[in-house]
Amino acid sequence: MNNIKQHFTIKDLENISGIKAHTIRIWEKRYDLLRPKRTKTNIRLYSNDHLQKLLNIVLLNNNNYKISMIAKMSDDQITKFSRDLALNNAVNDEAINRFKLSMFQFDKILFDKTYQELLLKKNFRDVFTDVFIPFLNLIGLMWQTDTLIPAHENFISNLIAQKIQLQTEKIQYSVSKKLKTYVLFLPENEIHELGLLYLNYELILRGNFTIYLGQSLPLNNLDFFFQNSAEICFITLMTVMPYDHKIQAYFNQIDEILEKTNHELIGIGQKSSLVDLKHLKSKINLYNSVSDLLKEL
Repeated sequence: MNNIKQHFTIKDLENISGIKAHTIRIWEKRYDLLRPKRTKTNIRLYSNDHLQKLLNIVLLNNNNYKISMIAKMSDDQITKFSRDLALNNAVNDEAINRFKLSMFQFDKILFDKTYQELLLKKNFRDVFTDVFIPFLNLIGLMWQTDTLIPAHENFISNLIAQKIQLQTEKIQYSVSKKLKTYVLFLPENEIHELGLLYLNYELILRGNFTIYLGQSLPLNNLDFFFQNSAEICFITLMTVMPYDHKIQAYFNQIDEILEKTNHELIGIGQKSSLVDLKHLKSKINLYNSVSDLLKEL
């Protein structure tokens, strides 16, 4: 556990909580809500406990608890009231706050409780679109601001992936199959698969037959499917790979393979804007996001 981030700057707290650093300083000075340590150069350093307390304070404050009232509570009371509030009203912002906490504290129990409470109020599709997607966008922001370490993202991503896989398994054999076959894969060295996992769930839910091949797949591993005479729609999602300067060559290679077949390919991700389809001869469609694709299916 030595590699887990133990200290946060006030900028980290701002990025994670959504509360401006100026406001955090006021809460410290006026209400003594946080007592950070300071470096020799007088820079504030916050612990995991400070982070958890701040997220709990934000949750209470967003639910009509005045800061002056919160300041009179003990730390135990703040924790209790915020946990009760989140678990009783685990919707959208409140749930996202609890997922943040579970991520930074590596708290699987809190994640599972919050998720189960969400399912009492929403179906799984709404949980994913209303809560998981905004939460994953926040994780992306935290990456950009160097607030997260890989252990945090891996922990929470694996938990979300488990939920998607569980829901997919529930419907796998309960929906009628359509003739359309989808083969889903990520480009070589691409490991960010949550969006593709969810798309696989949606395709099955809509009655399609899918073959999920997962992370980091070299194109030559698809030869069996490329050579299949049945019509197949391949879907890939690009988050990090291929690199920007190689993405056109990647699609040129796919185009050469598909040109002599009846197959088609759908590429998803912001990197799709870097692909020029003008000179490609096969059936290739590009979408900025999974959500954009689902609107057309």
